Amino acid sequence: MKKVFSIGFWMLFATCLTAQQNDSITIRKIYSEVLTNGKCYQTLDYLCNKIGQRLSASNNAAKAVSYTAQQMYNFGFDTVYLQPIVVPHWIRGEKEIGNIVKGKNEIKVHVCALGNSVGTRLEGVQAPVIEVQNFKQLAELGTEKIKGKIVFFNRPMDPTYISTGRAYGEAGNQRGRGPLEAAKYGAVGVVVRSLTLALDTNPHTGYTHYVDTIPWIPGCAISTVDANLLSDMLKEDTSGSVEFYFRQTCERLMDDLSYNVIGELRGSEKKEEVLVVGGHLDSWDLGTGAHDDGAGVTQSMEAVRAMKALKLKPKRTIRCVLFMNEENGVKGGNAFAKEVKTKNEKVLVAIESDGGGFTPRGFNVDDPNASIKFQKWIPLLKPYGIETIKEGHSGTDIEPLKENGTITIGYVVDSQRYFDYHHTAIDTFDKVNKRELELGAASMASLLWLISEYGIK
Repeated sequence: MKKVFSIGFWMLFATCLTAQQNDSITIRKIYSEVLTNGKCYQTLDYLCNKIGQRLSASNNAAKAVSYTAQQMYNFGFDTVYLQPIVVPHWIRGEKEIGNIVKGKNEIKVHVCALGNSVGTRLEGVQAPVIEVQNFKQLAELGTEKIKGKIVFFNRPMDPTYISTGRAYGEAGNQRGRGPLEAAKYGAVGVVVRSLTLALDTNPHTGYTHYVDTIPWIPGCAISTVDANLLSDMLKEDTSGSVEFYFRQTCERLMDDLSYNVIGELRGSEKKEEVLVVGGHLDSWDLGTGAHDDGAGVTQSMEAVRAMKALKLKPKRTIRCVLFMNEENGVKGGNAFAKEVKTKNEKVLVAIESDGGGFTPRGFNVDDPNASIKFQKWIPLLKPYGIETIKEGHSGTDIEPLKENGTITIGYVVDSQRYFDYHHTAIDTFDKVNKRELELGAASMASLLWLISEYGIK
């Protein structure tokens, strides 16, 4: 009996060891393919430098849909198709103007309209400024002190957090709801400190939210250097003579038709079980969306391309989804999740890259049990810089899939520089490092391969 047990144990041990060795060899092949023959960097080059910004419903967004779909065909994806969606159509208009006004003196500052904001009247809006840190302070001041003024939200991102994403998340509500909240008390406009830890003159745009029952007032972002200047002037001002002027001609047009771009590598054994990998194809209109999220788009395409080039046959179907409209509506993510539910598809896992094309660090799994199970693969991935697989935020586009039982995963990078570029005019191709971008694509492909081979149980 002991002898039979011993033989069985060693046979099982040998089988597991062989499987691990095979996985290690496959992962090495994936990294070698991406690092020597990768196409994500040149795809990103075209996306940024030949097409440019890709704001939802823009002509460039339509060009990006056509280009990436064609690239999937060129890479040999088994299936390529477009999923139609209706997206918001917001335009920025003329370059914004911002001035700090004290008496007859005007100091020009760097501002940009918040995404989805209404415009000012054509002559602009000028009013006394009142600085606040949060909505609680705003409410305490009330209508008596806010009405007729421009509210200046000046709460910085917390520099003590090592995770800049956490700092961004905690500071983000002043941009996302600032104009809405200030309008409740009669404000005529809002200025929001740019969401970045960098001290520079680059204003950061981003989505702001309105509701029909509260007046829509214009909101702009001001660069951190100019935010500090405005704050200092307000502190020194004992007479209430400091005012702010800004002019922006942005407007919301009729919703328009756009598409998610989808390509698949069909599974060899369990093709009905689907693994999703993706990023968002749209970008804000100040830069060219290189880190946000051209990097994630091209990495996701590359993950599938590399497997196809290596003639790997994943057991489960791998579906690359380039989502449209993450920046100002998440229409693409919601539409995709709805279609998955309607078709009763079994999407086991979805991985999103939306943190920029920086050095890989690991993966966040939005499911505590799954995160523990996936940690068994860290030894296979650690030689390539993947240190952690832990519970955490996944991604905006894939979050709606959680209602269908999908485990959502966020690809995690070294985030220290991301918010220097995020939603700015300097988010351009030259800020992306080729090797870092490719390492990320290989990391995503490797995790996809392991999940495809072994499932989620």
